[in-house]
Amino acid sequence: MPVINSKKQQGEDAAVQGTNDSSVVSKVSAAAQGYFHDDFLRHFVGKVSRRAPLINRGYYVRWKAVDRCVKQFLCVTDACDRRQILSLGAGFDSLFFRLHAEGALERVSVFEVDFPDVARRKASLISSNHILKDALPDCRVVAGFSGPVYVNSAHYNLLGVDVRNEREVEEALSAAGLQWNSPTLILSEVVLTYMETRWSDAVIGWAARILPQALFVMYEQIRPEDPFGTVMQNHFLKLNSKIHALCQYPDTATQTERLLQKGWEKCVCLDMNQFYFGLLTEDERERVEKLEPFDEFEEWHQKCSHYFILTASKGSLTSHAVLTLPRDTPIPSLKPDLKGLPMAVRLMAGAPCVEAMGMASSLLEPGVVLLTGGCGRRGRNTAATLLIREHTAWRCATAEPEGEKGVRLYHSMTSVPGWGAVIIGGRTSPLNPIDDILRVTYLTDEFNSKNMLVSMEKMVCTGTAPKPRWRHTVTLLSHGDRNYLFVFGGRTETEPVLGDAHFLCLEDQHWTDVPVEGCIPEPRHSHSTCAYRRGLAMFGGLGRGGVPLGDVVLLKPTAIGFCWEKLHVFPALVPRYSHSAHVIGENLVVVGGVWLQADGVPGVAVINLTTGVSVEVSLDTSSVPWPLMLHSFCSELLDSDGAEMVLIGGGGNCFSFGTHLNSHPVILDLRPVLQNTARFDHPVKTPLET
Repeated sequence: MPVINSKKQQGEDAAVQGTNDSSVVSKVSAAAQGYFHDDFLRHFVGKVSRRAPLINRGYYVRWKAVDRCVKQFLCVTDACDRRQILSLGAGFDSLFFRLHAEGALERVSVFEVDFPDVARRKASLISSNHILKDALPDCRVVAGFSGPVYVNSAHYNLLGVDVRNEREVEEALSAAGLQWNSPTLILSEVVLTYMETRWSDAVIGWAARILPQALFVMYEQIRPEDPFGTVMQNHFLKLNSKIHALCQYPDTATQTERLLQKGWEKCVCLDMNQFYFGLLTEDERERVEKLEPFDEFEEWHQKCSHYFILTASKGSLTSHAVLTLPRDTPIPSLKPDLKGLPMAVRLMAGAPCVEAMGMASSLLEPGVVLLTGGCGRRGRNTAATLLIREHTAWRCATAEPEGEKGVRLYHSMTSVPGWGAVIIGGRTSPLNPIDDILRVTYLTDEFNSKNMLVSMEKMVCTGTAPKPRWRHTVTLLSHGDRNYLFVFGGRTETEPVLGDAHFLCLEDQHWTDVPVEGCIPEPRHSHSTCAYRRGLAMFGGLGRGGVPLGDVVLLKPTAIGFCWEKLHVFPALVPRYSHSAHVIGENLVVVGGVWLQADGVPGVAVINLTTGVSVEVSLDTSSVPWPLMLHSFCSELLDSDGAEMVLIGGGGNCFSFGTHLNSHPVILDLRPVLQNTARFDHPVKTPLET
């Protein structure tokens, strides 16, 4: 391995060392909120700070994955005379102290290696803390910090060596007492990725060459090229801590091949969604999901899809399955059946600026789109926004509503021709759903002024109202001579998913019972419903246990009410949620969203609602000068034949990498995919299943 001495490299090394401080603070926060038990982490930070629930969950799943691998290693080597854990780039990790308190270190020695400056700081913290020192009664070296061995005891050794310097690492480990032939777990927890790939490859190969009975455990980033991955990479570049290996090894398959090519005999690699849903029990997931109010599902699932846990083994350890994915996982890997060329999106003419997520939209009339609610860079929006087409370009206007105001996210706004629009539900926080219903009206002769006049008045409705909710859908239906708003699904502050249905009769503003037959769809939120043939078509959503759905269900009118019928879709679509959808003729067009079971991000899916035949097409976003995140966004059809769709807003908090919001609406031309649907083959099976 090369000697590291350039000033540029030294600056990057210092920046990488800074990521240790941030990481341990986040781990302490997660432990303090009960995600996992660790009484020792807090001794390595000056002050305990509470992180956002999304950060806590992210560090929980990281901790849980590493802990599982370590515990499995200790279990399968329990009969051995000596076991070893070698932690590369250990930072301020408390692994040794936690395992010691659990009584799990019988015949186990822990060796930690990190930059000399980091090891020196950690040794100083240990020497000045009686709780940490009490775990090392036979500690022989703490004072002095001359290195490379900063702490030396029978079960714990802290070494200050650059892991890229192979010879120095070997000499230091040998001096500290590591036995090269004993079963050894090598842990690399977001460490090697900060090195240039040739160096991290060399470390992986060195470990395989020098340790004949070994298990390599690695936790790192993957999937650099999609929107979330781009934001992730840019974040680390700003910190002067470029993540290297994921460019050459961008997914779990290439990471697996990497380890096998470097001398390891067996390798298993899972992204963190696969780990969370496949290897954690349902009870454990429910426990975690009840710890804090939470409503950042899109960002949580994307974070998990961009990190992996990997185990690679050699020698006798290849016969023990430390990390395996069960066959009955609720999120099996899928590959979308992509057809044709990617569909291009372009910036909306005039480039009006709309930056927010969780908004609701309504096409008030041709060329006028109303946007309400949501959260942007300046916080929650109380004003309404109008997108107005003028000649060949669009402009953005702010409308301070008369009457009811207030902030809300993930509400619904449904256009009622000749009547205005109706806003139902939403939330101000995950603990505070909104129970009022607003009627939105506007003046059509004011659209040429800078400030539009929009009125929002609370509707007084009789009957038994549904529970206040958000992430639901509302669809305008008619039956007989009555018009109804049909409310389905969503979630509340206490119920993760809802599967109830409600009818609000607009003529008398009364919540009404309407007979509905058939098998009720699975409870869900963040799904879509679109009016279709006097009924509706429902697709996707996030179901029980946080598992995405990929079903299409039709609500069809009958003589006395409605009936649910499931549509057999062929080929089956990759399940997704937080998407947008519209019915165009006999086709349900689904755009964007979040999926867990496939690489990349969802583009456009078209389902023929008569035959059930589907097609998936990816999106070409090369003309958009920012990462286009299509979740928590709005969409509207801009013309009567559905040729063009505008996609507005979207994005969110990208874990610890910062908030990313789409800055301008984009236009999607649907004509290529709609024209191709005529050539679809018809499925053999009947499309409808009751």
